Amino acid sequence: MTEGVTKIAFATISNANEITTISLDFYATFVIVCFVLWIGTFLTKKSNFLYKYDIPVPVTGGLVVAIFVFLLYSLGGISIKFNEAIKDPFMLMFFTSVGLGADFASLKKGGKLLVLFGIAVCSFLFVQNAVGVGLMTLMGENPLLGLLAGSITLSGGHGTGAAWGDTFMKAPYMFEAAKDIAMASATYGLIAGGLFGGPVAGSLIRKFNLKPTEKESNSQTSDEVFSEPEKQRLITSSSFVKSLGLFALAMFLGTTINFFLKGTAFALPTFVWCLFSGIIIRNSFHYFDIHQVFDREVGVIGNVSLAIFLSIAIMTLNLIELTKLAVPLITLLAVQTVVLILWLRYVTFNICGRDYDAACLVAGHCGFGMGATPTAIANLQSVTDHFGPSRIAFIVVPIMGGFFVDIANAITIKLFLFLPVFGG
Repeated sequence: MTEGVTKIAFATISNANEITTISLDFYATFVIVCFVLWIGTFLTKKSNFLYKYDIPVPVTGGLVVAIFVFLLYSLGGISIKFNEAIKDPFMLMFFTSVGLGADFASLKKGGKLLVLFGIAVCSFLFVQNAVGVGLMTLMGENPLLGLLAGSITLSGGHGTGAAWGDTFMKAPYMFEAAKDIAMASATYGLIAGGLFGGPVAGSLIRKFNLKPTEKESNSQTSDEVFSEPEKQRLITSSSFVKSLGLFALAMFLGTTINFFLKGTAFALPTFVWCLFSGIIIRNSFHYFDIHQVFDREVGVIGNVSLAIFLSIAIMTLNLIELTKLAVPLITLLAVQTVVLILWLRYVTFNICGRDYDAACLVAGHCGFGMGATPTAIANLQSVTDHFGPSRIAFIVVPIMGGFFVDIANAITIKLFLFLPVFGG
């Protein structure tokens, strides 16, 4: 065995057990993050598949780097280690943006249908986790895999998956493959959510001969921060500093609350408290007329934060560990897909009224029940372009998928972690 350490401008190179480890510093890592976003954007523009199913740019670019790192290790005995110092702050900024975008006043727009849709969506969070934990327990696998390939990623997406994945990799869980499983499950969910949403809704519309009640399509709502995250408006340095101050305040409160509640029955991951802090700040400032939150700016900051956070999370995937769990993971994701389709058909559709709007909500639920809110909106646009408008669906789905489901999901996950199978 030979050992040695060499320091160069942007990395530390060490040799041990015939493996050469290159540990990149912050600046080299950040350059690669930017490359991930560039190559992801380039590939998405060139690939109809990536574009059609809304695979996030950081996921595409991150997988390119992760595969390259995997091949370097497998074929050349070279291990690349990235500096992940900025990952957690940007993760907290993303979830803070979700909280700051949660305007309680907008909930009134959804009315009774929002409540009914919420019942269908939140109930399914328990179903996803019960299926995941139950199946993995029967197969003799770590039940945490069931949560990670349950509501954490399939309803929570890449951001929630990466956050909980990091949590499960640490004490007391020590599940080393947690983040890798989370990223793989979330990526599958995006594809499945886009593939099945339109067909399931379309089959219901044709079977029951459903017709829209509106004459003109109106998919533009005041909730554009959720339904059209790619759209931007002019942002000034002055407004940006004000919004950044809100982020800083919410993150400070969230991390402080987390510190004092650590080790208690109310302990939750830090990002959950940052999300709640954002909600409190946004609605308190609105109620007391202190400051009007710039929704589009908050959305832009949140999207940038998520892009950087996901780039690091994906490009640092341990593909070697992931291959060891391929069979149980594929089995579970297949079962989860079937369960979701059955739930959409017999629960979501029935609860929401069995009419045209209910069928459109089915498309939306499939989008963020297996993927993310942008996928849900894409499903809605596809269905309404084909069959006719549903304005209420474009109000209810962004509100539910944009922030409400994240809150319900955090509570659901925490309740499941109290089960005896997790040592609760």
